[in-house]
Amino acid sequence: MDTPVKTQNSTPKSTPRGDRFIPNRGAMDMEISNYNLVCKENVPVDQRTEYSKNLARQLFIETNENKILAFKQKAQPQSQLGGMRLLMNNKKVPTAKAKPMRIISPIAEKILDAPDIVDDYYLNLLDWSSSNVIAVALGTTVYLWHASSGEVTRLMDGEENESMAITSVNWSIDGTTIAVGGDDCTIQIWDCSRQKKIRTLRGHSNRVSCLAWNGTTLSSGSRDTSILNHDVRMRESITATLASHTQEVCGLKYSSDGTQLASGGNDNKLCIWDISSSSSGVVSPRFECTAHTAAVKALGWAPFQRNLLASGGGTQDRTIRFWNTINGECINSIDAGSQVCSLVWAKHARELVTSHGFTDNQLSVWKYPSLVRIADLKGHESRVLYTSLSPDGRTVVSAAGDETIRFWRVFEYEPKKVPARKDEISSSLRGINIR
Repeated sequence: MDTPVKTQNSTPKSTPRGDRFIPNRGAMDMEISNYNLVCKENVPVDQRTEYSKNLARQLFIETNENKILAFKQKAQPQSQLGGMRLLMNNKKVPTAKAKPMRIISPIAEKILDAPDIVDDYYLNLLDWSSSNVIAVALGTTVYLWHASSGEVTRLMDGEENESMAITSVNWSIDGTTIAVGGDDCTIQIWDCSRQKKIRTLRGHSNRVSCLAWNGTTLSSGSRDTSILNHDVRMRESITATLASHTQEVCGLKYSSDGTQLASGGNDNKLCIWDISSSSSGVVSPRFECTAHTAAVKALGWAPFQRNLLASGGGTQDRTIRFWNTINGECINSIDAGSQVCSLVWAKHARELVTSHGFTDNQLSVWKYPSLVRIADLKGHESRVLYTSLSPDGRTVVSAAGDETIRFWRVFEYEPKKVPARKDEISSSLRGINIR
C-alpha cells in the first residue's frame, strides 16, 4: 500500500534555534514547498533518480516560484564556480583596526615660574638637552631644571656676572656642555657635570643673540651682523666668519648631518650656508632667501627629510615657509595669522609646533605637508618667545614674557620593538640549567 502523503498540519514543529526567522509567506508556493519537504524515502524506488534530478534543479537553479523559504530582497551572489551558484557567507569580513582618535590636551601638564625672563624677540634663552636637563636664562643667571627629578641648580651666579645680561643659551649634542652668550660680546663654555666654566670665547663687537653646536664647532650670531665659527679645542678659536646679514642675526640652526647651517636675521633674510672642514676665512652663503617680509628667527630642519627647512617670520610677515635647500626654492608656505617666534619639528611624526605672539599667544600644531592646523595650545598671557623639544620627542616646553614656563604633551608614539638576534637568544639560554 502506498504511504499517504503528510499534510501541512501534520508537519512536526522544530525547536527554534538562535534568532527567530519569520518567512514571507506571500512569496512562497505552498504546494511546491510541501512537495519539496517530503522525505526521499516517500518516493518510489523507480522514481528516485528523477527525484534527485528535481531536487538538484530546485536547489541550484534560481526560480522565483520554487523556493521553500524566500526573501523579498535577495542578496546578490558573490561569485560563481563552474556555473554553480555559491551560497552566501554571512561571516564578517575582517577589517583593519581603526586607530584611536588622537587628543592633544589644551592644558599644560606643568607650569614653572620664570621671574626676570627677558621679553625680547631676538634672544634665545631656553634649551632642552639630550640628557633631559632644561637650561633657562633669567636675567644674569642660568638655571638648570632636571626633568627626571625636578631638581633645580644654578649654573652661573648672578652676583659674579652682574655686568653681563644673558642673551642666548645652547646645549652641545651630548648634553654635557652648554654655551652661554651675553650682552658683553662674549661666550662662556661650561661643563655642567662639574659646574665649572671651561673657557670664554671672544670676537663679536655686540651682544650674542643665538648659538648653535655642530660637534666641536660652535657658531654664534650677533647684533654686529656677523656669524663666527669657533673650534672650542683651539686656542685661537675663530675658524670662519660668515658674512651676509646686514642687521642682527637672531636665528641659527644646523641640519642633522651638520653639512648645512641656516641663519635668520632682522634684515628679513634667510641664509643657507654649506659647512665643511675646509671652510675658513670669510664665507658667503650658498643661498640668500628674501621671501619673508619681517625678521626671521624661527628655524627648524625636518628630521624625516634631508634638505627640508622650515622658517617663520615676524609680525609683519606671519608666514611659515618651507625650503628645499638643494636649490633654495620655497616649496610651500602658509599664513600663520600672527608673529612666528619659534619652531620645532616632531621627532617621530611629520608634524611641527610653532609658537606665536599677539593676539592669541598660542602654540600651534601642524601636519606636514598638508599644513592642517591640528591644535592650538593656549595659556600664556604674553607672546611665546622660546620653545624646545624633550629628548624623547613627546613634550614641548615653552617660555613667554608672562614669566612662566609651560610643558605641553603634544606627541605620542609607540616605540619600535627590536627583535632579539639569534645569537643573543642562544647566549641568554646558555646560563639556564634545566634538570
